Order: sequence, then structure tokens, then C-alpha cells
Amino acid sequence: MDENIKKIIQDHIDNNDVCLFMKGTPDAPQCGFSMAVSNMLKMLEVNFKGVNVLESQNMREGIKIYSDWPTIPQLYIKKEFVGGCDIVKEMYENGELKKVLEEKSINFKKN
Repeated sequence: MDENIKKIIQDHIDNNDVCLFMKGTPDAPQCGFSMAVSNMLKMLEVNFKGVNVLESQNMREGIKIYSDWPTIPQLYIKKEFVGGCDIVKEMYENGELKKVLEEKSINFKKN
């Protein structure tokens, strides 16, 4: 993997408590899965950084290598890889996502 891309990815993860690598942006998602995760975070009113992997082929491939995870979106909370759409959706539905946000002292809407 390109060292430059690795550094950019690392910077995004290090500098944002909640970081979502996605296709498109939170306001204009370019795929249903990215939209789903983005919307779950919005419903919880979590302040998160959306990183558009479509802006660069290197970023798109780089994040898959970085996380050793084949699909996008990818959610990171406090530098820890949480998962992709299915995992985040399940965690959202069973309350696990709120627990993780709480444990990591991330502000979100409690009700």
C-alpha cells in the first residue's frame, strides 16, 4: 500500500473520534450501505467525519488493506475498527452501538 495513503488514512482515524470511510459524503452518499451507516450516526446525533473513498482509487483500495476488511463503508470509533454496514446496523438495533459510544465517551442522543 502507498505510504502516503496509509498516512492519510491514519490521520483521519487519529484525528476524528468517529470516522466513517464511505462512498460519497454524509450529505450525499453514493451507495445504500454508506447511506445507512451515515443515517444511523445522524439519528444518534453523533459528530462524525465522513471520508469519501470515491475521491481516490488509492484511498478506496488502501482502506480495505488498512483494515483487512473487503467492503465499504467502514466505521472507526476512537481509532478502533467497528465494522461495516451489517455489523453497525445490528449493533444499532440491539443497543450495542450506544454502549460502545458511551464506553468511549462519545456524545450522542440518549433517547
